[in-house]
This record gives sequence, structure tokens and C-alpha cells, in this order.
Amino acid sequence: MLTVNPSKRITASEALKHPWICHRERVASVMHRQETVDCLKKFNARRKLKGAILTTMLATRNFSGKSMVNKKGDGSQVKESTDSSTTLEDEDLDKDKKGVDRACTVISKEHDEEGLTKADSFGKVRGDSNASLRRAEVIKVTEILLDAINNGDFDTYSKLCDPHVTSFDPDALGNMIEGVEFHKFFIDNTPTHVKTNTTIINPRVHLLGEDVAVICYVCVTQSVDAEGRRATNQSQETRIWQKRYNKWTAVHFHRS
Repeated sequence: MLTVNPSKRITASEALKHPWICHRERVASVMHRQETVDCLKKFNARRKLKGAILTTMLATRNFSGKSMVNKKGDGSQVKESTDSSTTLEDEDLDKDKKGVDRACTVISKEHDEEGLTKADSFGKVRGDSNASLRRAEVIKVTEILLDAINNGDFDTYSKLCDPHVTSFDPDALGNMIEGVEFHKFFIDNTPTHVKTNTTIINPRVHLLGEDVAVICYVCVTQSVDAEGRRATNQSQETRIWQKRYNKWTAVHFHRS
């Protein structure tokens, strides 16, 4: 059914009649079992062939050694003994060297794994520190935005918001507002004789990536008018910030 040429491609009805489909409980298991048996046979054959080759090489080496001993005299036998000792010592040195190399490899591997673990830990700590830094930036820019609203600073407010920022605000009677012109009227007409103080309580910042963050918090606003009357208002707010050109910009907020 995966054939590129449509004329050679089998139909769905033909595919359903294939033994792999209509008799899958019998055909598939048998074929898989046969493939496994074939692989085991090949493995055993290679193992036996390897053993036969090693046996032949060992027998040939022993036979050659005996022939050389029979042909040499006593002096040659001493030399042969010395050479054999040297050969054995060389083999022992080779074994020791192999053992040292393996030990060095194991130690190197352990050092590499330790280095990778330290690198991963360092990367994780660095990532956590970067995330904490971005959360602190989002909280700080939110406080600056709220101060601009309370102080009637529309210029700062507009610079921190996207031109097409969307919002749901009780002042809009439940309607979604797009842009900053609706809020401009309230910010420009903020009473100058009223002193206000805004506090963010329990801010929670969720990072949705490298350049997007959502902050949820409770906003408590204290105010004192010219006659000394005090008032405290509370609202629950959610703001979405997006980082553009290394600067956080508000793209949406919801206030209740």
C-alpha cells in the first residue's frame, strides 16, 4: 500500500486478505520464531568456527615451538630459555599494561561522567537562576505599570503596553477592550489630591518560554483624599507579558 505507483498499489480489501492481517495470530508468530531460530544458528556457527580457528592456531604454534627446540643444541637451548623468559616477561608486561590502560579508561570514564554530572548541575543551577531573574523582572515591571496608573503617568503606561493590548476590566462592564485609549481617560483624570499606595500580594509568575510570562497577583490599593478619608480597594489581576527587543511589554490583562 506504500507503493508510489497507484497502478501497482494493492487495495484495502486486498490488504485485509493478506495472511499477516487475517491470520496474524498464527502467521506472524511463526515467521518471527523462524527468524529467531535462523539468527541463533548463524550465531552458533560463527562461535564454533571461531573456536576451531583458535584451536588450530594454538596447535600450530606448539608444534612450531617443539620443532625449534629439537633442532637447537645445548647453547641454543639456553638462549631459547632466555628468549622464552623474555617473551613471558614481555607478555606479563603487556598484560600489566593492558590492565593499567583499562584502569585508566575506567578512571577517565568516571571523571568524564563526573564532569558531565557537574556540567548538568551547573546548567540546571544556571537555568534556575535565569528563571528567577526573569520572574523578578516581571514582578518589577508590573509594579512600575501600577505606579504609572496611580500617578496618572499615561506616557509610561503606554510605553509598557502593546498598542493593541487586550483587556477585561470592570470599568468596561465586562467587554473586551483593545488598545490603550480606553484607559487613557481614567489615567489622565486621576485626582492629584488623592494619595495612593499600591501593594502586590502573593505574586505568581509562570514562564511560558524565554520571552513570555504570566503573572497573577492580588492588588491592594490604599488611598487618602484631601480631607483625610481613607479607603482600601482590592482586585485580582492577571497580566501577560512578552519580551521584545530585551524589553517586557504587556499584551493582555484581566482584572476583577
